[in-house]
Amino acid sequence: MTQSHAGALAPQAPALPDEDALYRKVWLRIIPFLFVCYVVSFLDRINIGFAQLQMKHDLGFSDAMYGLGAAVFYVGYVLCEVPSNLLLARFGARRTFTRIMLLWGLASVGMMLVSTPAHFYALRFLLGVFEAGFFPGIVLYLTYWFPARRRAAVMAIFFAGVAVAGVLGGLLSGWIMRDFAGVLGLYGWQWMFALEGAPAVLLGLAAAYYLVDGPAQAGWLSEPEKRFLVAQREDGAHAAHAHSLRALRHALANPRVYLFAFIYFALTCGSLTLSFWMPLMIRDFGIQDVVSVSLYSVVPNAVGAVGLFVIARHSDRRAERHRHFLACTAGGALALAALTLHLPSFGAMLALLSLACVLIFAALPIFWSLPPSHLPAGTAAAGIAFISSIGITSGIVSPWVIGQIKTHTGSMDNALYLLSALLLASGLAMWLGVPRDAARR
Repeated sequence: MTQSHAGALAPQAPALPDEDALYRKVWLRIIPFLFVCYVVSFLDRINIGFAQLQMKHDLGFSDAMYGLGAAVFYVGYVLCEVPSNLLLARFGARRTFTRIMLLWGLASVGMMLVSTPAHFYALRFLLGVFEAGFFPGIVLYLTYWFPARRRAAVMAIFFAGVAVAGVLGGLLSGWIMRDFAGVLGLYGWQWMFALEGAPAVLLGLAAAYYLVDGPAQAGWLSEPEKRFLVAQREDGAHAAHAHSLRALRHALANPRVYLFAFIYFALTCGSLTLSFWMPLMIRDFGIQDVVSVSLYSVVPNAVGAVGLFVIARHSDRRAERHRHFLACTAGGALALAALTLHLPSFGAMLALLSLACVLIFAALPIFWSLPPSHLPAGTAAAGIAFISSIGITSGIVSPWVIGQIKTHTGSMDNALYLLSALLLASGLAMWLGVPRDAARR
């Protein structure tokens, strides 16, 4: 949309008698569906953490080999995240989300065919390529529907999806791997990949019919409602060229984009460690049965989901980000470091792991409430994707480094110290490098 056109629409926007009712209508239409899609996507990303409880033994993979396979996912993800978001801005959300979900679902199901390290690395790479752009696409898509003052609470819902995926993984993965082992001559982990990957394919087909590109295409809105939502969009003046290479160049020239990327990198090092290595950490607490490990993993994820909402809403009510973010990252760092104490009480260790989940997961929506306030006009699609793609390179580095440390030392203690230092650095970088006035706006 051009600036003149956006200006022409703005005066026509009706003074709706109940603006809250309109946004509630929008929320009920698009958020539950996207939330389910995001939960399924994250479940397909982290179920490899449960698969390792059997897969390494069945295929003869070492910890370092398995960590490398987990990291390869993020190579494809990082390479394709920015192009995917630029394609969304150009071709629309409906086609983009349909493509992403269909292809990642097929790749996730294909993980059941892994038999060699080469197969493992190739499919993990393809899974990253296909899923790339889904999360930054959601961030961009939400700007089409919700103004900035309403987006923080909406974003918290999607980050709760990370914890919900952990809960579902804990409830389903261990049961599938145990009870389906040997059915039709397949390993339990093969059935897990097949049964947990199939929903993404079905959701991709549903997206083609359910999603629309934006308010202007929503048949379930009245014409006055459409005009009102379009007029509320901060990006209306530059949507027409949001997909251009010029927008990408502007994003690359903004130093604060790199600061945000570092903060997100450090933060996701901690969150991905919890997602990927949690089953192994719980086993190291003294729980050996695969189903018991998966069930106990529900506790930190469930506590994390509840705590995330409480902390994010408190941050919204206070309209304060920096102190909340620093408290979450510093507290999460201390909780991870405390896990190296190897307390004899299983309950105490699970409580420390749950505390780390609460604080680290809660830092995510607080972080993502900030970058849009600092992106210059015209760079929304490119800036969001670039921050996300550079930050998510933690998925390349973190699993491989932790795998190497665990292989050579037999313990994750040194890795946990390193992650604690990174979390502290991210909190200090936010505190010192991001202006508070823009954050309040």
